[in-house]
Amino acid sequence: MFKTVLLAVDVNDLEGAKRPAETAVRLAAADGADLHVMNVVPDFGMALVGSFFSPDHNAQIMKDAKAALEAWAKENLKDVANVTLQVDQGTVYEEVLKESETVKADVIVVGAHKSQLKDYLIGPNAARISRHAKQSVFVVR
Repeated sequence: MFKTVLLAVDVNDLEGAKRPAETAVRLAAADGADLHVMNVVPDFGMALVGSFFSPDHNAQIMKDAKAALEAWAKENLKDVANVTLQVDQGTVYEEVLKESETVKADVIVVGAHKSQLKDYLIGPNAARISRHAKQSVFVVR
């Protein structure tokens, strides 16, 4: 059924990534699918904000995020055969949707972060991903 499962995780909340990862691993294992795991580092947004950081700050953030994702995957995905890791920078939901097209994901798995009433019981990124994705989306609590 699935050839590629895309799992979006937040390296700043790796404890919260465990349950979505378990779901993604089960989905991938059931069909022998590839598991593509990604993290999105938010960008600074306005150029004015970015000017307060050193020129190599962005590269260091990306390097740190990649190292954190690799360490997490080594610990939590050690029994999964076909895993690819990706770190992108930008708006979370936009980058997840772009990556889903790039890797031709059949399903996207995301976690629902700490809910607030204003988020209608799932986080704003999970909501946007599920609204705009062309494939099925599992939102895991």
